Amino acid sequence: MLALRRLTCHAPRLVLVRGNATLEAASTQASVPPPPPPVTVKTATPAKEKETAPEEPASSEQAEQPKGKQRQWPTRRPSISLERPREWCRPIAKGVEPAYDYALRYILRDAAFVKKELEELQAKVKAEEAKPEGERDAQALEEMREKVRVLEIQAEANLPDVRWKARNGMADMSKPIYRHLLEQKWREEGDLDLLMERIYQMNVVPDMLPELHPSFDLRLRYLEPPPKNNYLRTRVKRKVKQVEPGIFLMPEQTRRQPEIYTTLFHTDTRLYTLLMVDLDVPDMESQSFTTYLHWMQPNIPLSASTQSPTVPLDTHTRYVPPHPQRGTPYHRYVLLVLPQSLPTEPIDIPVFQESDRLGFNFRAFAEQYGFDGARGGGAHMWREQWDETVSHIYKFTFKKDEPRFGKMPKPDPYAELKQKKKYL
Repeated sequence: MLALRRLTCHAPRLVLVRGNATLEAASTQASVPPPPPPVTVKTATPAKEKETAPEEPASSEQAEQPKGKQRQWPTRRPSISLERPREWCRPIAKGVEPAYDYALRYILRDAAFVKKELEELQAKVKAEEAKPEGERDAQALEEMREKVRVLEIQAEANLPDVRWKARNGMADMSKPIYRHLLEQKWREEGDLDLLMERIYQMNVVPDMLPELHPSFDLRLRYLEPPPKNNYLRTRVKRKVKQVEPGIFLMPEQTRRQPEIYTTLFHTDTRLYTLLMVDLDVPDMESQSFTTYLHWMQPNIPLSASTQSPTVPLDTHTRYVPPHPQRGTPYHRYVLLVLPQSLPTEPIDIPVFQESDRLGFNFRAFAEQYGFDGARGGGAHMWREQWDETVSHIYKFTFKKDEPRFGKMPKPDPYAELKQKKKYL
């Protein structure tokens, strides 16, 4: 009687698992798979031989297929972060693809050539700087310094491990190559374009400020939307989620101040001022709309080595949660982190009282303290509409009655006629 050996169902899926393997492990995976097992003839063995023969451990190939639900093996490695760093490894083993090996050798040889040129140029710069001030060629020295900055980037721009670390959140911002790659990614791969598109579509420019040219990446994180099931609202712990510019948020998500993350591209520490403004507060006196200052914090030190502000952000003008009034259209909320006129000297801005928040004139404020959106900074914006959470904010935060707004009723041309009797 013939008996075929049966492989377990997990064996084919193990080929798809790709870990951070070494070259030796990759070379074994790239080897030719073994041929299929031959067909064996099952013969009967005497009873005495069965008793005396030692028991051989059953291999995984000869094990029977387990019943029930099968385990799903992961097809990709876990996410990479600063808490779980991983070094770059080759996607294929050495010798599998000659073209790939030649490309790596060419990249390394070119990087070594550029580094040698960089070292020679740095020696010339030091020799020029060692001369007395009267004998220096200032223009030639500045040109050499600029070329040094370019060569520092070109020497490592094509190395696979450098680009891999920049893509996986393991960049060393003290090195110019990583600052260059992250700024290039932010400016050319859609993040800055999406932000500016939403800012101009929602008329933040020119409603709030005449022009805006962000110089660093500003990201916000608020709570994710609550579950639609009322039973789960108080039983599910919600996570914070990054906010895309221009989207709609619920007032319940923004009751607490957001988590702010920055990616700057200058190594020196400079001072910035944070502002958060609502551009669509109804004004009953002028039958129009005005602004409301929700948050302000001056003198925030930021640099390329700080991923988020290192000082408390609620010590100046405290954070007031957004509260779009009932009956009004959606409100635009703008958060700006603008550079101060003197990057290293703190400025003295008085704390805004509750009565001074409504009608906040940003243009007059910027002219008084020297803020200009054209000189860089960070920006973000989103939109909100009224829901039941706004009523709770008015009741427990402001401790006053909630206002209600709506469109003016149209005059009825037949109101006087309706008061007369139709039939005598």
